[in-house]
This record gives sequence, C-alpha cells and structure tokens, in this order.
Amino acid sequence: MSLDEQKIRAIMILDVIGRPPKHLIESLEKVISEIDKEKGVKVMMKDIKEPTLMKDQIDFYTTFAEVEVEIEDILSLAILLFKYMPAHLEVVSPEIIAMSSNGWNDILNELARRLHAYDEIARMLQSEKNVLLKKLKELGGDLNDLIPKSMIKTPESEIEKEDKSEKKKGNKKKK
Repeated sequence: MSLDEQKIRAIMILDVIGRPPKHLIESLEKVISEIDKEKGVKVMMKDIKEPTLMKDQIDFYTTFAEVEVEIEDILSLAILLFKYMPAHLEVVSPEIIAMSSNGWNDILNELARRLHAYDEIARMLQSEKNVLLKKLKELGGDLNDLIPKSMIKTPESEIEKEDKSEKKKGNKKKK
C-alpha cells in the first residue's frame, strides 16, 4: 500500500460541560454518531467517561470522550477539526503523511474559507453590538450600569467612527 492510499488513524478528545449529567453523555453519543456519518471517516472506538461535578459548582458537570477514528485523507481530518472542535487530537498512524501540493491546496483553502466565515460572523456581531449600544445611549441608558466595562471600553469611539463614516458617505452622494 502506498502512502497516498494509507488511512489515517487519530484519537480525538471531545469535552462537554453542562447539566444534567445524563444529557452530557447523550450529547457526546450524538456527536460521535455524527462523526461516524462523515464522508471518509469511521469511528473505530469510543470511550465516554462518567460526568463529574465541576469544582466550585453546585449543579454543573463536565465529561469527555476519547474517540479513535480512521480517516481516508488529511482533508477529512482538517474538516473534523473545524466541525467538531476536539479539545485534543493525536495522529496515531501513519508516522509520516506525504501530501501533494493539491492536497495542501485543499486543506489551506478549507482553512481560509472557514476563517473568512468566522471573521464575517465576528464582524456582524460587532456591528450589531454597536447598533444596540448606540440605541441604548439614545434611550438614555447608562452603559456603565448595564454592561461590563470590558464591553464598553471603545464603543463610544466606534459608534462615533461609524457615524462619521456614514456622514462622509452621505456627503459624497450629495456631490
């Protein structure tokens, strides 16, 4: 079997936090089932640990699952990482993974595509936050009483920048 045909074996650690404890196990079972349905991926082994009460918590639990998977190609492994966000991943075999430039292109393009999607979401959330803060300010709300300081250290200047930007656009359109 050539290096190109050799399957990749990896172990992933998936962790969850929440309540009730039974729900954590059900959630991990569901996620592992979804992983097994992924194209080019086969779950070889799973070991779900019993939930334990989190330190300094009254009713919040944590647990994890160790999942061994066999994967057809490195792109499928990269997709698993982005889709399921394991806490840890270890490639067990093969020792050496050789890839063509096309294989690298596929992985890097998938990485770029997902990073752009995450960036778009972050920008939308930032914009929506600024709109809400601006509306709250217009309604006479005191941001210091309602919102942690870490969230309002720059919104005033961000809102002012947006206002100035909108005014500039308006002035350009009038000309």
